Amino acid sequence: MMKRLLITGANGGLGSVCRQRLGHLAETIRISARKGLGEAGPNEEIVYCDLGDKAAVEALVEGCDGIVHMGGQATEASWETIRNANIDGMFHLYEAARKSSTTPRIIFASSNHAIGFHKQTERLDAKSPTRPDGLYGVSKVFGEALASMYHDKFGIETASIRIGSCFPEPKDHRMLSTWMSHDDFVRLIERIFTVPRLGCPIIYGASANDASWWDNREVAYLGWRPQDNSEVFRAKLDAAMEPPAADAPTAVYQGGVFTVDGIHEE
Repeated sequence: MMKRLLITGANGGLGSVCRQRLGHLAETIRISARKGLGEAGPNEEIVYCDLGDKAAVEALVEGCDGIVHMGGQATEASWETIRNANIDGMFHLYEAARKSSTTPRIIFASSNHAIGFHKQTERLDAKSPTRPDGLYGVSKVFGEALASMYHDKFGIETASIRIGSCFPEPKDHRMLSTWMSHDDFVRLIERIFTVPRLGCPIIYGASANDASWWDNREVAYLGWRPQDNSEVFRAKLDAAMEPPAADAPTAVYQGGVFTVDGIHEE
């Protein structure tokens, strides 16, 4: 068990799941966001922080053995918004980890949008080239590169999880390929903080879906075995909606509609 685990973005969708379900991993769970965290739980401490504030991030990270970094801008937005949270904020986080007395192991919430312009007919692994589908995706590619450099130069271990679609169940037909259950997500986090040697792997965050586009053989050493499969929801989706047209972005590209979203300006 770790002494202190930091969860950033703990008021977001997946951050809230982490807050609810990772309390057993550390004696103290430090939860952070810019606002909206409510009252601290039994083994929680709340620290409000803007990732764009370097000094505040260094204070946030100090004393943490592990970090689940869910914080940052979670969808496509203007460059100014993305830069503050996902570019400057990532640099601040890794500088804080470098300077910390504990050298935390980090989970970085990357995204399938780092490879979104790959076609759905392609099967990808960790060595496949990045093809971001927007500025948000570009920020995730930057985060993966930053994690790699800090590992090679300073020995900071990071698991970059290219999260697909982590919801209680798939919301559309594209998610039959990208879906990751909350249970499989929690199992992955548990394995990342358990293995003796992590390194700096890129992991595709998806359950054991029949329709998956992604190959995780390179991270078999983690011992993560996703147990859920989106196929059990196919009939429900078919009854609720028509599959997308063959030439629709959601049927052509792995990143779906992000590939046709324009540049967001302030």
